[in-house]
Amino acid sequence: MSPAIVILTMVLLLGLAVPVAISIGLTSMLFVGGDARLSMLVVPQQLFIGLDKYPLAAIPFFILAGNLMEAGGISRRLIDFAKSMVGGLSGGLALTCVVTSMIFASVSGSSIATVFAIGSILIPSMVKHGYPPAFAAALMATSAELGVIIPPSIPMILLGVSAELSIGELFIAGVGPGLFIGASLLVLTWCLCRWRGYGRRDGADRMPVMLALRRAALALGLPVIILGGIYGGAFTPTEASAVAVGYALVVGALVYRELGVLQILAVLQRSAVSAAAIMLLVATAAFLSYLLNRAGLPTALGGWLNATFDSATAYLLSVNIALFIVGMFVETGAAILVLGPLLTPVATGFGIDPIHFGVVIIVNLALGMVTPPFGVNLFAACQVANVSVLQIARHLLPFVLVVFACLMVITFVPAIALTLRDLVY
Repeated sequence: MSPAIVILTMVLLLGLAVPVAISIGLTSMLFVGGDARLSMLVVPQQLFIGLDKYPLAAIPFFILAGNLMEAGGISRRLIDFAKSMVGGLSGGLALTCVVTSMIFASVSGSSIATVFAIGSILIPSMVKHGYPPAFAAALMATSAELGVIIPPSIPMILLGVSAELSIGELFIAGVGPGLFIGASLLVLTWCLCRWRGYGRRDGADRMPVMLALRRAALALGLPVIILGGIYGGAFTPTEASAVAVGYALVVGALVYRELGVLQILAVLQRSAVSAAAIMLLVATAAFLSYLLNRAGLPTALGGWLNATFDSATAYLLSVNIALFIVGMFVETGAAILVLGPLLTPVATGFGIDPIHFGVVIIVNLALGMVTPPFGVNLFAACQVANVSVLQIARHLLPFVLVVFACLMVITFVPAIALTLRDLVY
């Protein structure tokens, strides 16, 4: 059976709203059934091989750490600290949303976790202070995408495993772009709030900076320990995920005393469900990748792309356009696992640094998390704010345009991603 038929079948299943992991798995089994040279025994074998990678252990741990931070009071203290710093400015609560998302991103590794952990507190507070619910939801959805750009990042782990890139290098290469996008969102948010008159009384109930810093000191210590430990050589990114869980558990249960036995059990259950969904996707995508490699698709695609594009600039521009469209319709993890191994070798052939190219993929697909019709951050923020996607669209447009402009700068100015990487490595 040709790869074209397999891909068309998968697109059809996705169009019928079949879950992504199930669509990929059924398509792969159809491929095997149509090839007389393959036995069905290859199905469980390749599914297991797809999961039998040590770095993937970091995914359930980072998910658990993010949920423990939310339930243990860490995220609330981070919000209070961010508000103490920028809450006195016009639109202070909106700026707090961006700053807190940047801090929370440096531990959770997940944008959807950031939406629920930060948005469940800040969106109601912003609405209470006179912000339109749709604006609050649009800002939260966009700010939360920093969770997959600023390390640690679950999509970066998936890309590193599937495309055989250094996860540590991807992590540190994401710092510059994450800060750049965060700063751009802060400037845009401040301008929008000044122009529309939002948040003029946001500073009324903020804490003094030193008091908020003392309350959040242990919470702020978590990203310092995680990132400092990774780049100081104390532990690997996978070991760092386990350290994050232990730290968040001790602080939430023994120091802040907000995590009881029942809360911990609920967090474990929620984290297990989230991790299982991602791992099923990883296994089926790895299986499909094996079949496509066996059929010679990567080689054929690489040859076609090399013949079609005559420069790295043209290739980067076309890949950005394609990924932007893909990100609107396909779940981020699936897009990374399927496209990352196909596109990265071609980029290397054009002389593009694979780590820089990996960051471009991550930033582009992170943008897909906030673009209709299937942006997961978008739906999560709408759920928290109790608004519809149509209501949020008008407020979302300027944020999407600014992030897309940042993506173009990151794409064609590699130093933003690679300067810190080169200093460390």
